[in-house]
Amino acid sequence: MFAVSLAVLYWPMDVSLYLATAPSGLMLDRSGRLMCAFLNDAEQWCFPQELEQVSPYLVQATIAAEDQRFYSHPGVDPIAVLRAAAQNVLGGRVVSGASTLTMQVVKQADDTPRTLRGKAKQAIQALRLERCVGKEDILQEYLNTAPYGLNLVGCEAAAHRYFGKPALELTLPEAALLAGLPKAPTKFMPLEHPKRARERRNHVLRRMRDEGYIDENTYRRAEAAPLGAEWHAFPMRSPHLAMSLRQNEDAPAVCQRPSVIRLTLDAEIQATAEQLTRRWLNRFQGEVTNAALIAVDAADASVLASVGSADFFNTPGGGQFDACRALRAPGSTLKPFTYALAIEKNRLYASEMLFDGSLDYGLYVPENYDGCYHGLVSASEALQRSLNVPAVTVLERLGYNELGSFLAALGISTLSRAPEYYGLGLTLGNCEMTLDELAAAYCTLANLGDYRPLRFVAGAAAVEPTRRLSRGTCAALYAMLEQPLPAEFRHQAVHATAALPRVCWKTGTSTRHRDAWAFVFNRHYVVGVWLGNNDATPSNRLFGARAALPLAARMFRLLPPKASPAWPIEDAALREAAVCAVTGLPASRWCPHTRAERVPNNQYLNRTCDVHYPARHGKTVAERWPGAARQWDLAKILSPIPAAASAGVQNTRRTEALEITAPSDQAEYVLTGEANGDRLTLHASLDNQTQLHWYADGRYLGSSKPQRPVLLDLTFGEHTLACMTTDGSIDTVAFAVIRADGPAQFVD
Repeated sequence: MFAVSLAVLYWPMDVSLYLATAPSGLMLDRSGRLMCAFLNDAEQWCFPQELEQVSPYLVQATIAAEDQRFYSHPGVDPIAVLRAAAQNVLGGRVVSGASTLTMQVVKQADDTPRTLRGKAKQAIQALRLERCVGKEDILQEYLNTAPYGLNLVGCEAAAHRYFGKPALELTLPEAALLAGLPKAPTKFMPLEHPKRARERRNHVLRRMRDEGYIDENTYRRAEAAPLGAEWHAFPMRSPHLAMSLRQNEDAPAVCQRPSVIRLTLDAEIQATAEQLTRRWLNRFQGEVTNAALIAVDAADASVLASVGSADFFNTPGGGQFDACRALRAPGSTLKPFTYALAIEKNRLYASEMLFDGSLDYGLYVPENYDGCYHGLVSASEALQRSLNVPAVTVLERLGYNELGSFLAALGISTLSRAPEYYGLGLTLGNCEMTLDELAAAYCTLANLGDYRPLRFVAGAAAVEPTRRLSRGTCAALYAMLEQPLPAEFRHQAVHATAALPRVCWKTGTSTRHRDAWAFVFNRHYVVGVWLGNNDATPSNRLFGARAALPLAARMFRLLPPKASPAWPIEDAALREAAVCAVTGLPASRWCPHTRAERVPNNQYLNRTCDVHYPARHGKTVAERWPGAARQWDLAKILSPIPAAASAGVQNTRRTEALEITAPSDQAEYVLTGEANGDRLTLHASLDNQTQLHWYADGRYLGSSKPQRPVLLDLTFGEHTLACMTTDGSIDTVAFAVIRADGPAQFVD
């Protein structure tokens, strides 16, 4: 008989049957804090936790209440068995039990019936289990599988439900309350029977005192403490992302346990993002009903916050609509990639002048959002001001096929049609993209050309970055996009305050104001924001700079500071080059004035200024600009006829020479102060022959036609006036405007 008993006890057993918890679907943040939870297959809340993540108070209270000799018995407590037998015989009924924590773990696993035979089986299995695993493992399994009322299994779920905190943070009175629940979870459930729960808690506290876990003073303070149990909803942070990952079969493979996914998100940053998004959307009073936000650590593309909608449960049109992964028109958010690729391919210089005016590309005529044009502007200014016509000019140089391929290399997977379908409008966002994929693309810019897909799951194998742009190109783009954030304009510059690192930002607004976008970034972080209506209803309030940028800026400034540089080290990526002061192109020997500009180290200066060339008619240098037939694009200038050309050609050009006749060069005008008295009619030698374009101090005034001159309102100061024909001929004059009480001088 003894041999049989030994054989039973030492027969190999599958301990996984008794140490296999059925957890709920859990989403934890990067530090292990609960972000989101889903019911398990048994419709229970069960959040398994390691023993070291449980309050020592709860461990002590559980042992005191359920199994005082847990650390000394082999799985069955003989003293408790004798005591229970005596009490039950004397009472004539079952007065008390003798189950140890180990026996209860066995019972939870195989649901053995409460009979003598069942108890005997539990005892044998408990002895076998203790022989195979340690006490700490058994205690951990008990705390993860014990019933705590309602559909709560395990102490972690109970701590979150009753006290709104993890089990590690439980106080002594709270731990004693939970330790007393498994004996009769329904009877002592604190939300329905607070008086019974309090009595049971105090009983556990007395047992802790009697076992020496706490002294008398501690016991009395804990006994007098309020019950403190309330209904707390489980955290529901980033539910859209959580649901998306649960449907992704690959995600749990990188986690510690099945159904438990540790995210790269930060619970505090996520809570801040959700609160900011909800509050910001309230300002639109129902005219704009949804918003999404993503915050990314630029260094490794790990996502810190992901807000799929302003309110998962209460967003008009459907809070479960995931705007982070929904297809929406990106507007002007694609322009930085157009400019970056053009610089990378040596088809654009950041300082180069581009024409912003009415251009006709056949069936496509781009316009600025406000209907206004600004004449010649530098590429940097055109990008900062998000002008449409210059962006289309740059894309025409590149070709939309190249831009489409480049966007695909940055992780944009939604350009499902042939490039010809989008055409030149691609740079203006005539397509559909997701906030997540755009954020990954902006991370490439922020990280100086290194592309990584976004990381949502912590512990996933690191993806080696792929270089998509040179560091020099990205450093140049940083300089082009750097601007103070809206609330910081009063400080004149972002870096005026040491506490505010320099930033870049770009906004976008889709056609008919259906979507508003904003991205803010530097070497540290990328923040992307989308606002709109789920059904794409337009709203005049959906303008990127006003609707989306303030939210993105606020979120960006609330992200934790980093010690590493927030800005590229420009000396390592850029070099100095001389450019023409007029065109911004690398200077030729004919350019009368030059200035120094920083250009990428890898950019070849193979296209120099063609506007200036050796002149005739007694002037040293002449200018020739591309005409309307060439979209005023400096890359399309035809080489001027050399000075040694035939006399016939010279005479022809002399006959067609453009010259401003009013005002004359170096003229001075006196302000009269009379109505319409300070207005000047502009004239040139070709007034009656062709359309002329006029610029005052670089500002486009408009075009004159025969019998339709342009009028200029005079203002005090020195001015430069330029006149240009449609074929690119240009003439300039300088004039001054003085006040009536100024010095008497010649007046033209």
